[in-house]
Amino acid sequence: MKQAAENKKTKSYVGLGSNLGNRLGNIRFALAAMGQMPGSSVLRMSAVYETEPVGNADQPKFLNAAVELETSLDPAVLLKSLQRIEHHMGRVRQVKWEPRVIDLDILFFGSQVIDTPELKVPHPELSLRGFVLVPLCDLIPEFEDPASRQKVKVLLKKLPRSQKDIIKLETANF
Repeated sequence: MKQAAENKKTKSYVGLGSNLGNRLGNIRFALAAMGQMPGSSVLRMSAVYETEPVGNADQPKFLNAAVELETSLDPAVLLKSLQRIEHHMGRVRQVKWEPRVIDLDILFFGSQVIDTPELKVPHPELSLRGFVLVPLCDLIPEFEDPASRQKVKVLLKKLPRSQKDIIKLETANF
């Protein structure tokens, strides 16, 4: 019975963002690296969107996307694995809202609500960010956020228009 529990896979959703270097190449590299994580496979990816930076407007525009990931990793191990990918790609965390080669955030982990000092899921700012909700709506518009109990598409509709004005890029298949 223990073996079955260890092999249980959870659908998770990860937000990707990049505004330094080859932004699309960075997203593709991170996507490939996520597919190589033990016990994990990438099921689908949203379109890629170009978005204005949040917090510190004096930096390049971002490319953002969301990925549906099936994983047998527990949330803390998934977080560490994503941080290893960020580190491998050259991300250095110094200040909030700084430019970055890659940013990988766990948006949802199944229907779990997680609140630890290291990890908060659903992502605490998810409902305020068009650059997160628009790509999520590509994948799971009907999914109910376990924290707010509202569907992703409803959260998106509640945002001011300025948060939804992002540019969808025509991209090759991933």
